[in-house]
Amino acid sequence: MNATERRVLLRRHLLSSACIQPASVFDPISARIASSIGLDIGMLAGSVASAVILGAPDITLITLTELAEQVRRITRASTLSLIVDADHGYGNALNVMRTVQELENAEVAALTIEDTTLPKTFGKHSDSLISIDEAIGKLKAALAARKDPATVIIGRTAAMGTEGIAGTLKRLQAYSACGIDALFLTKVTTLEELEAVHTSTQLPIFLGSAPAILQDPVLLAANGVRISLQGHLPLEKMIQSLYASIHEQVKINQATANVLSPAAVAKVALASENYRIWQEEFMQ
Repeated sequence: MNATERRVLLRRHLLSSACIQPASVFDPISARIASSIGLDIGMLAGSVASAVILGAPDITLITLTELAEQVRRITRASTLSLIVDADHGYGNALNVMRTVQELENAEVAALTIEDTTLPKTFGKHSDSLISIDEAIGKLKAALAARKDPATVIIGRTAAMGTEGIAGTLKRLQAYSACGIDALFLTKVTTLEELEAVHTSTQLPIFLGSAPAILQDPVLLAANGVRISLQGHLPLEKMIQSLYASIHEQVKINQATANVLSPAAVAKVALASENYRIWQEEFMQ
């Protein structure tokens, strides 16, 4: 399939009445495996891209060029309709236009632009959101920049965690009016919140990392959710397998070796402690 055909395939799903969990992919091999077992929609998350490309935690260190190159490798190796987390668009509205251009050239089927203030600014310890007006400007810029009308532009927000239902609905209504194709929400934790979101918009909904009570695909589908993301198990399993195989290969004495827990392995692999120290030293 060419790029437009992949985008059309994703659009057909978004117009359906089903909710699916896309394959969490991160490189040509993972994407090719997903395609080989019959999956046709994949997702490259920002945290996953940062881990694979930089070996770093999800703190907006990756660049647009690095992301676009990884996307290109994935789309070249598989037939997946690839959804890409484009974070904040790597800057202001004009940077968003560049982001759309580069990711379209890399043959994405869809991309998300979020309203979180990224990267975190000096002295900030919690997430904050840009203004609605700035977010609207970014989404309009994304729509103006795309060349293929089949490319899916998704507005993403974590407002439920900071502004509650009222603030979230205000943002969703404003974003929907821009003409975007779908909405991506994180921090939704209750059925009441999801029902309020569903009532407020006719757009397809993407739901990220919802709790167990919001993981039934039938329930989600009935509330307008077409894509549900439940973590990125393939990457987690890969890191664990790499640690175990390298540990074995160098024949470390299992009785005395420092065998780490899964969470500790992930922290070591992404050098998380180093970045935490640097943040405290330079950004407080």
